[in-house]
Amino acid sequence: MTGPEIVILTGPTAVGKTAVAVAVAQALGAEIVSADSMQVYRRMEAGTAKPAAAERALVPHHMVDIVDPAEPFTVAEYRERAVPVIEEIRERGRLPLVVGGTRLYLLSLIEPFFSGPPPAPAFRAGLAERTPAELHDELTRVDPLTASRLHPADRKRNV
Repeated sequence: MTGPEIVILTGPTAVGKTAVAVAVAQALGAEIVSADSMQVYRRMEAGTAKPAAAERALVPHHMVDIVDPAEPFTVAEYRERAVPVIEEIRERGRLPLVVGGTRLYLLSLIEPFFSGPPPAPAFRAGLAERTPAELHDELTRVDPLTASRLHPADRKRNV
């Protein structure tokens, strides 16, 4: 990406990023681009600390409420949608203020993106049928170093 810099405001959950972001955006004439993996979902206000309607009325917010909860949404799709939004904000002479705590979303905007294999739903479905112990045993076989750091019951990380 070329042009004016983006500003990133990040931090852990529930530290007040939204309130600070609105104040900063108003002071700088910026527009907020969410980098929160839960705020992208529609109808998920509870537990996501999504900006309130009053906050959204003060400053334009982007990348909030863009997909249904039943839809898969990857970091690659986040980047694919966020970059044009950021470029459009820049073209209007405004500053993109990227706000959120989803590190992978933030990294997708500032570091080179690697190309990898496409999603493999059938492969993942097969993994879902295996027990946590079976998954950990397989991981131990193919990547013993990583397996040594993971608890055998940690299904998500073992997958």
